[in-house]
Amino acid sequence: MPEKIRLGIIGGGGDSLIGVLHRVASFINDNYEIVGAVFNADHEQSLSFARQIDIPTNRIYRDFDTLIEEEMKLLPSERIQVCSVLTPNFLHFPMAKKLLDNGFHVICEKPMTTTLGEARLLQKAHEKAGTVFALTHTYTGYPMVRQMREMIRAGELGKIHKVDARYYQGWINSVIHDPEERSRVWRLNPKKAGISSCMGDIGVHAFNMVEYTTGLQVKSLLCDFNYLYDDNQMDVDGTVLIRLGQHVKGVIRSSQVATGEENGLAISIYGDKAALRWEQERPNFLYKITDTDPVRIYKPGHAYNSKLSLDGTKLPPGHPEGIFDAMANIYLGAARAIRGEDYNDGEFPTMTDGVRGMTFIEATVASHKAGNVWVDMD
Repeated sequence: MPEKIRLGIIGGGGDSLIGVLHRVASFINDNYEIVGAVFNADHEQSLSFARQIDIPTNRIYRDFDTLIEEEMKLLPSERIQVCSVLTPNFLHFPMAKKLLDNGFHVICEKPMTTTLGEARLLQKAHEKAGTVFALTHTYTGYPMVRQMREMIRAGELGKIHKVDARYYQGWINSVIHDPEERSRVWRLNPKKAGISSCMGDIGVHAFNMVEYTTGLQVKSLLCDFNYLYDDNQMDVDGTVLIRLGQHVKGVIRSSQVATGEENGLAISIYGDKAALRWEQERPNFLYKITDTDPVRIYKPGHAYNSKLSLDGTKLPPGHPEGIFDAMANIYLGAARAIRGEDYNDGEFPTMTDGVRGMTFIEATVASHKAGNVWVDMD
């Protein structure tokens, strides 16, 4: 077994869902060891949390800048190799850029930045650094999503002509109707969340799934947002018509006020030979449908699946794999890249996906503000 990769964590302390997801994912394939962190803005809370999860406190730093400064004093064989950035959106860009500028590998939560301009600056910093940058569009790590990608690449659907992706949640419905409550939610604060809430947080996942699975790029789009209240500055619901080619059309539907919905990410891809359908809440089932044959169901771990799908499967058939495993597959791919090993380009989203995501978010906002018009994604 190769020596473990030295991992630093920025954010994700306390009861953070994203924090435990990343920590568990990094441990699953035995590739990483957390050696340093700034879990919280409050140093005492950061120290307390490190003790709680049994991580030595000698490299739990007071703040992010101190982490960079102190780690750079260490020998390359001792310092953090890769940092996971798990902070609110507005901190992704400055932190990721400073890490890249100092030669660190980066694993970053999405959206990668809060503006397309920042994304392009980060892309230049990444090109200069030559290090690994992985963006955690977690759902690309599911074995059946990877199977979907490989089947489409192999031409099993024929010529694609229709895509339908949706991501429905209902959690903001419980706070959006009370002015005081919604004022306390950082995702509804443009200074912290960026220019979009719903499309920037979850719609971009559906967009990424479309491009990841089909291998096609969205060329233009038309967006209609719903803010629910005149004094609410952030979208909480949106519908986006997309064009991926002259005769390849589709829709991306996203909502944080879909009452009763939990984490309803789903995607269907339709071709002239067949179609594929996958749902995040039932991640171990991939459905292939045609006009002439019975429905065919693919499940993880079977020999009929692609190499990429099987590489992301840890358990025998019949043992469900979930969100922790999906994130772990992204960490596994990043570990291979950090070590200079061969890896499939579908193993983890990259800087390119981050720039595409920000292009999508800004295009949706521009389309809506201009009166729901078609906007190019060049």
